[in-house]
Amino acid sequence: MSVLAAIDVSKSFGARSLLAGASVTIDDGERIGVVGRNGAGKSTFAKILAGFETADTGSIAVRRGARIAYLAQEPILDAHRTVHAVVEDGLDAWLDARRRHEELTDRIGREPATANALLPEQLAAAAEIERLGGWERNHEVASILMHLGVADVADQSAGALSGGQRRRVALARVIVGAPDVMILDEPTNHLDADTIDWLENYLALEFRGAVLLVTHDRWLLDRVASRTLEIDGGKVYSYNGGYADYLAAKAERLALEERTERNRQNFLRTELEWLARQPKARTGKQKARISRAEAARDVAPSRQDVRVVVSAEVSDTGRSVVDVRGLGIKMGDRWLVRDLDLAITSGERLGIVGPNGAGKTTLLRVVQGAVPPTQGAMVLGRRVRIGYLDQNREGLDPDLTVLETVAEAIPLVEKERVDPRSYLERFAFDGNAQKKRVSALSGGERARLALARLLACSANLLLLDEPSNDLDTDTLSALEDFLSTYEGSLLVVTHDRYLLDRVTTGILCFESNGRVTRYAGAYQAYAAARSRIEEERRKLQNASNADEKIARRENKKTSGLSKNEQRELDGIMDRIDEAERAAHAIESELGDPSLYAGGQETPRAGEIRARLDDARALAAKLTARWEELEAKKNAT
Repeated sequence: MSVLAAIDVSKSFGARSLLAGASVTIDDGERIGVVGRNGAGKSTFAKILAGFETADTGSIAVRRGARIAYLAQEPILDAHRTVHAVVEDGLDAWLDARRRHEELTDRIGREPATANALLPEQLAAAAEIERLGGWERNHEVASILMHLGVADVADQSAGALSGGQRRRVALARVIVGAPDVMILDEPTNHLDADTIDWLENYLALEFRGAVLLVTHDRWLLDRVASRTLEIDGGKVYSYNGGYADYLAAKAERLALEERTERNRQNFLRTELEWLARQPKARTGKQKARISRAEAARDVAPSRQDVRVVVSAEVSDTGRSVVDVRGLGIKMGDRWLVRDLDLAITSGERLGIVGPNGAGKTTLLRVVQGAVPPTQGAMVLGRRVRIGYLDQNREGLDPDLTVLETVAEAIPLVEKERVDPRSYLERFAFDGNAQKKRVSALSGGERARLALARLLACSANLLLLDEPSNDLDTDTLSALEDFLSTYEGSLLVVTHDRYLLDRVTTGILCFESNGRVTRYAGAYQAYAAARSRIEEERRKLQNASNADEKIARRENKKTSGLSKNEQRELDGIMDRIDEAERAAHAIESELGDPSLYAGGQETPRAGEIRARLDDARALAAKLTARWEELEAKKNAT
């Protein structure tokens, strides 16, 4: 069943048309990815669907009662409220339903005569609570904050957060709300790989509503999306499946368009030759033929996208590129890196992963020479030329033009044979774009320019910090093609697992207490190795727990409990849970409207209420006994 639909939506900014008659329908539980070039209108379309922006023409249809939650790329939070309070706002609908149910239940208990009138409302409130996630959701705020890595700032004001923390808090608020449709614009920005793994599992397996993802994270699309939308030339094209399926289907569409255009050109050539002969008679048949030729002539050919081609000259480095011995990096009282030994040879491409704030960027800065290490030594090869791409693209001068930015980066020895204009065209900057000042560029254009400037300097050791930020999937694919055959060496910090899996020959993982571990192979090999290590750790932990249980059983005197008391304690939590479930089941029986026929409580209702009192008393008695046994166990 459809929950949200856009019908013939159009949107323009000045003379520029972003969307032209775009339509899409989102059904219950669908997982939809949205892709397209930078500036194609993906974020604008998401805002229109979420109701945060209005379309010029067309309409948005939302199913009655459906709730839509939206994560913006730059979310706005109340700076004066705590993180916990901000995220708890996501539970507003659930809290309202709980309060309504409690009020109705209380009124029915105090005024039995109102039961017939109020019971339908009470049942509707109960159904709404179930639809919004069930009866016990108070713990979810803390749980989601923990999974998204911001539990430690739960009591801080939202105004004190970094940009990455703000996005994670905003994402937590959306998730906690359990809406009918979740619209997420670049949800993996500022998340580390482990957190993205959790988000993928949540979206694919736990969340019951529909999801629309605007993202360049192709791994996420392949794991979560059941349908992919491409926004191109103002139109929305729909493809079944994730990113890989989209690529195959798009190739078929483009091939069909190419054949259609070729057939049109052949038809036009034939008809124009016939028209040139200027026959004297103009019969009806001839006039129809002329009309067909003119109609074919007036059809606009499909737009040909400008393809980004990433390329660079690479100078020879020799065998040894970087040699690190006993490297330590300390920030305040915390070790980011400790006792790291690392040798990088020519042609090696290492990905760097780990939690946010672990020190990944700092390690790049140490290799670059911008930050001195706390201890240890690092030696670069004699012919190493470093190129560094920072994640904020701060190296770009806003007052220079695109052409000037790249021209000044080309080494003197290369200027005779490298034409900056032709070079920039490979990165999809035409003559007009080359005249624009950096300050006037979009985020995607700045990212492309920073990449072009970096590769113009003929570096043979690239240090890339989140290179996929703000790049569309086409540019990312071109970058990956280049890096996978790059003849120099590479250190890349990124959360883009698709890029890591295509490009890297090894992974450096930041783990706890400043430990950095090197894993052989690309991302999937690293992930498999980590899974094996975690499985071994769980087995050892389970074995240790079993040994502790045996030791406690054999040494009961240390607990202060008798053998029978220890056995009772071991099973009492199951009995408490059973008693509470029984009480809850009896409580639900009281919702039967037939118990209050004629506005009066029937004798059967009284019997059920008595059983409920007994069940609650048993649960309370067992809880008190558990507290007594725990106190006795811990007393010695």
